[in-house]
Amino acid sequence: GEVQIEILKSLIAERFGVEVEFGKGNILYKETIQKKVEGVGHFEPLRHYAEVHLIMEPLPAGSGLEFAVDCSEDVLDRNWQRLILTHLQEKEHVGVLTGSPVTDMKITLSGGRAHLKHTEGGDFRQATYRAVRQGLKEAGCVLLEPWYQFRLEVPSEMIGRAMADVQRMSGQFDAPITDGETAVLAGSAPVSEMREYQREVVSYTRGRGRLFCSLKGYALCHNAGEVEEAIGYDSESDVDNPTGSVFCAHGAGYNVPWNKVKEMMHVERTWKTEEKTVEKEKSSGRMTTAFDEHRATAKELEEIFLRTYGPAKRDRFPNHSNDRPLKKTLVSQPARYKKTVKMEEYLLVDGYNIIFAWEDLRELAKVSIDGARNRLMDILCNYQGYKKCTLILVFDAYRMEGHREEVVRYHNIHVVYTKEAETADQYIEKTVHKIGRNHNVTVATSDGLEQVIIRGEGGRLLSAREFAEEVEYINGEIRREVQEKRQSGKNYLVNHMDESLAEKMERVRLGLEKEL
Repeated sequence: GEVQIEILKSLIAERFGVEVEFGKGNILYKETIQKKVEGVGHFEPLRHYAEVHLIMEPLPAGSGLEFAVDCSEDVLDRNWQRLILTHLQEKEHVGVLTGSPVTDMKITLSGGRAHLKHTEGGDFRQATYRAVRQGLKEAGCVLLEPWYQFRLEVPSEMIGRAMADVQRMSGQFDAPITDGETAVLAGSAPVSEMREYQREVVSYTRGRGRLFCSLKGYALCHNAGEVEEAIGYDSESDVDNPTGSVFCAHGAGYNVPWNKVKEMMHVERTWKTEEKTVEKEKSSGRMTTAFDEHRATAKELEEIFLRTYGPAKRDRFPNHSNDRPLKKTLVSQPARYKKTVKMEEYLLVDGYNIIFAWEDLRELAKVSIDGARNRLMDILCNYQGYKKCTLILVFDAYRMEGHREEVVRYHNIHVVYTKEAETADQYIEKTVHKIGRNHNVTVATSDGLEQVIIRGEGGRLLSAREFAEEVEYINGEIRREVQEKRQSGKNYLVNHMDESLAEKMERVRLGLEKEL
């Protein structure tokens, strides 16, 4: 904090007579790999020889580096194996994106080769370092940055500003908790974005807000492209950490780039079975990547829609009022009009965004966030009953830690509670991406970034203000229709029967039938 910095400057000046200034400081980034790979390093200038094979695989966040041996002594003598492990542990290996230290990775010695006459200890050092770098280049690194676990306490009327700030800082948070006049927001955010936020909190809360931060650990960098461009690291130009290998031909050594090393290596692959599986999947168009989980999630989402909403029955829903201009094309282009009518209408509502944007719900949320949620759900039930669209209300991080995604039916609308660490924005984005091209999808939110994404996915937008105006208009229409029915004159029982029963009663009245 600023007070602590001023005290340190004063103490240094008093004790040592030196005036010092404190800089902003830098973020310590790290790197890890995306997939399992076999790294190969070869070092063979004239009268030297060593080759090393390493299996490199990613580990869970916070695991650090682990080293192991899975190599027979018939392939490589024990003394060489111990030497390679020593070289793996003696150095801080750096990544290929920014030159930052690598972490969360297991490196297993799986093979290698030495020469009886020409191999020396330093040869395996060079081969080991090059094997690590070659594996990093082939696997593809990802950039990690430190994240804070934070707890933010602000006055209740300022919780909307706090949530918007955390979203702007690429952070994640649970549903706010209201305690009297104070609202508490807990979550995590990148250190690079939040380290100056304490001063901002004090400013906009006029000293009534408090921010508590602790280091959560390393996670994916939220702006990796910008960081890589700013650092400007070139892995191919780093002479202290070469990515290629050295081979010998015609009595002289020559460099081979990292992507050609496996074509020149002397020892066969030690990861044969899994490599063949990868090649088979690649040839069949099913290459396993880090995005398989996203594709599985999209498939599960489609199944949830089918189970929850059932097969589309688009003829049941009339056109919305904003589709009236299409009636002009009924005669000239009947086929196109018919196709447009059959597109099912979806409305996705960002629950907390609407609650904290509408004044009456915002005031209610200060007293009870549950009450505000229930009030919004009742309002949307009336709205859906008039519009006849499929309405999905999304609340983010509502349940406790470890909560799985939940879809419940509330009268005539669907309420989604997202899974742990998934915001309503993320759920709405993937939903619009999935159904936006084949259905008329409208999203009610005032999140600026969200609006840009929704437009790109083919969805339509309603800001919180526009949505409030439309809800008010619909409520007025409902009141007007009820009033017209009351003033329409006599209220006949037959008007409220289905057609078959009404027809039968008419036949009894006319004497065509004697009894019901």
